[in-house]
Amino acid sequence: MNSVVGVSDWRVSDNLHETIITYALGSCLGIVLYDPIVRVAGLLHVMLPLSKADPAKAKVKPAMYVDSGFATLLSEFYDYGGEKRNMKIYVAGGASMRMDSRDDYFKIGSRNFTTLRKLLWKNGFMIDFQDVGGSISRTMAVRVSDGLVTINKQPVNQKDACAAMR
Repeated sequence: MNSVVGVSDWRVSDNLHETIITYALGSCLGIVLYDPIVRVAGLLHVMLPLSKADPAKAKVKPAMYVDSGFATLLSEFYDYGGEKRNMKIYVAGGASMRMDSRDDYFKIGSRNFTTLRKLLWKNGFMIDFQDVGGSISRTMAVRVSDGLVTINKQPVNQKDACAAMR
C-alpha cells in the first residue's frame, strides 16, 4: 500500500505493508526518519525554511516550513515509539529551480537545506544520507517494513517550472 505525502504535509507509519512516497521535490525538501528497531517511518515534504516568515500560517500548516515541520514530524515519530538513538535520517531535494544556479535569486532549495542542517546539528542529529542540490526534481519513498529509501531523479524542465509558478 502506498501513501502519498503532498507538499507541506507529512506522514508517520508503523504499517509494515506501507510505502510512504512524495513527488516533485524541487527546491522543497523530503525528510525521512526511520527507526529500524521498532520499524517506524516518517516522511515530511517542506517548502520553505523558517516559520517566522508567517507564524500564523505555520500554526495551521506546520509542514510548510523546515523548522516547524521537522518538530511536528519528530513529535509524531516519537509518539509511534521511534527513538533518537536508533533514528536514521535521509534528505532529498533542495534543488535550484533554475538551470543555472547563479540565476536562482532566492536560493530556496539551498536555504531549506542549510536551515535543516543547522536545526539537526543544534539538536544532536546526523544525516545518514542526502541527495540534495543541483537542478533536478526528485521523488522520494520509504518502505516501512525495512526502511529502504528510494530516490528517483529527473531534470527540472525550465518551461514546466515556470508554468507551475504562475
